[in-house]
Amino acid sequence: MTTTDLTQRLAGKVALVTGGSRGQGAAHVRRLASEGATVVAADILDVEGKELAASLESEGFNVRYTRLDVGDAENWSRVIGEVEADFGQLDILVNNAGIIHEVSLEEETQERWQRILQVNLTGPLLGMQAALPLLRRQVGASIINTASIFGPVGAINNGAYCASKAGLIGLTKTAALEFAPLGIRVNSLCPGGVNSPMTEADPEGGVVPDTPFKRRANLEEISGVVAFLASSDASFITGAEIVVDGGFTAR
Repeated sequence: MTTTDLTQRLAGKVALVTGGSRGQGAAHVRRLASEGATVVAADILDVEGKELAASLESEGFNVRYTRLDVGDAENWSRVIGEVEADFGQLDILVNNAGIIHEVSLEEETQERWQRILQVNLTGPLLGMQAALPLLRRQVGASIINTASIFGPVGAINNGAYCASKAGLIGLTKTAALEFAPLGIRVNSLCPGGVNSPMTEADPEGGVVPDTPFKRRANLEEISGVVAFLASSDASFITGAEIVVDGGFTAR
């Protein structure tokens, strides 16, 4: 898909994407910018984030990078302050940042457990709290929280990850109810397997054998759903779990 094929349905909107330096986050940054949004990519991967922003700006997109540790409330306050100072608005928040580790429940440690929850669950909470004053000023504001198919279902050796994503789905539904009177939509995105640098070495493994399409999603297939949820085309969708998994959970 080329830039000229895309609509400008997000023109005039400002978006913030966490975990935006690489992988799914970088793809979301590109897609939202391609549809006309001004996008702030936020991450702790400074080199990759700055390179991404510079590359997209050279293509004519309005993208910038800022450092953000999503588990830190002061970081969130600073970044939202920057967005307000630079743009005066925020229309789209994509809580995409996330981490994972694999270990049995028997061998799980409190330190690792807490770190997963801090990034994957507390991070989106802090982000929504910090961004709410700006989002509530806009018409049609949208929050997209990246959960996972391993929120509705379990996965061996992924107890902390599954717990964090199940919690994020519940948090999203509560936020959707509380923010509806403000006109803010809040939805959770539940991807299945996704092609990324982390999965290139194992093209047939992971969830692929149990996915009816027998492959992982391309990054663009996930980002297209993010752009849809961010747009007025999804104006009556809130509190939903949008599953993009090639049929994995249909089993």
